[in-house]
Order: sequence, then C-alpha cells, then structure tokens
Amino acid sequence: MRRHPSMSTLGIIGAGAIGTRIAQRAIDAGIDVVLANSRGPETLTGTIAELGPRARAATPEEAARAGDWVVVSILPLAAYQQLPAAELAGKVVLDTGNYYATRDGHVPALDAGELTTSEYVQQQLPGAHLVKAFNNLSASHISALARPAGAADRTALPIAGDDPRAKSSAAELISRLGFDTVDVGPLAESWRFEPETDPYTLPYCADPDAMRAAWEQFVAALRSGTAPQPPAADPGAAPLPAARLRSLLAGTPRTLTADRLIA
Repeated sequence: MRRHPSMSTLGIIGAGAIGTRIAQRAIDAGIDVVLANSRGPETLTGTIAELGPRARAATPEEAARAGDWVVVSILPLAAYQQLPAAELAGKVVLDTGNYYATRDGHVPALDAGELTTSEYVQQQLPGAHLVKAFNNLSASHISALARPAGAADRTALPIAGDDPRAKSSAAELISRLGFDTVDVGPLAESWRFEPETDPYTLPYCADPDAMRAAWEQFVAALRSGTAPQPPAADPGAAPLPAARLRSLLAGTPRTLTADRLIA
C-alpha cells in the first residue's frame, strides 16, 4: 500500500552541498529526511539542527532502509563501492554523481563512452532502481530555482533510468521538491546531461556566457602554470523550461573525457 504523502521519508546518503540542499527542499515540501554521510551521524549535529525537527542523522544503512526514495550524492566515484547495496536493493535511488577522471581516477569504460556514469553506478548497486537526477545543476540553483507546481517560471530537470516505474516515482518526488522533469530515456542515454554537454549547469546560470568564459580562463591558467583565479559564484539563476531543456538534450553532442575542458 502506498504511504500517504504526508508520511513520506527521503533517505539521503551524502551531506555535501547537493545533499543538504535537497534535504532542505524536501523538508519544505513536508517530507521527513534521514541524512547520512561516511563519517558517522555524530558529525551531522549542526546540519540537523539547521534542517529542523523533520530531519535526523543516521548511518547510510539506516538512511537506505528508512527512505521511500534514497538520494545518493557522494564522491569520489570509488565511494559508490562502499554503499549499502543490500539495503538499497528494491529502492528508487536518485544518483546525483558525475565522473571527473582527475578526481576519480580513470575508468576506461567511462573514458571510452562504453558506459555512462550511472550505468557504472548501477553495476555497483545491482538491486537498486537507479534514476539519474540532480547532477546537471549547481547546489545553489536547487534552492534558487525551485517553484510550486504550475508556476510560469518552473524549471525542468532531466532524468534517466531503466525502470519506468522508478522514473515515475522519482519524477513525483522531484515535482514535490519544486521542479518539472524531462525523461531522457534509459541510463544509456544519460550521457546527454553529463559534464560539458549542452544541458549541463550553464543553462541554469543567469549569465552562462560569462560563466563559460570564466571557466575557460581558469583552465587556461591551470594548464599554463599560472596561479588560477576560481570563477566567481554565479550571481543568479535562470529558469529553464521543459521545452528548452528537451531541445538542448536532443541537440547536444557526446563529450568524452578526453574532449572535456575539465576532465
């Protein structure tokens, strides 16, 4: 029997910027949150105090068991091998991760485009119903762009997954968190919103051209041995409607690791 929406619980494994922003959106939507990280519940005291009484800290195993959905927002990529796969089996798991070889170490199948990042993650979690989501925008945009259902300036996020029922459930959650969704298809198609594709990050920025130029300057400085200045935080956010997102997804070329500005 389906639980009443007011009784919903979201498990979140990973208490970084993305995980905590999603946690706040969930609480604002009346969803209880069970938050976990790799360092233990006692390290989350301050975060839980900020989130309020609808949130509690737990171990990853407890968060996985408690959640009607489970968000996984961890790094590096090797950390997925430490997830509680048994507890995540049968769960709708929203994967927010991205692959950066300079951070994660080279994975030949990902470098060659033989697998998408989420196909790789699904191999680590064979019993989970994985849905790729929330990986293509910044943490600040999760807060800035959330809108009620039906709002004229509602933003859309792409999702991908191999299980239609899991995608439907994930879309329901994401709608409650404040966003429309565009179904990209199976995990094999999730490359369409991986790093440096057309729908990745920049379309949600208030000034995407300025952000792109800033990152190019940053990388050029790194490569030349000059002390780089990190790009300034985006001063604002721009709603991205579903129709525009669909166009970006359809037209983007695949960007392999070797072709990226930031590998």
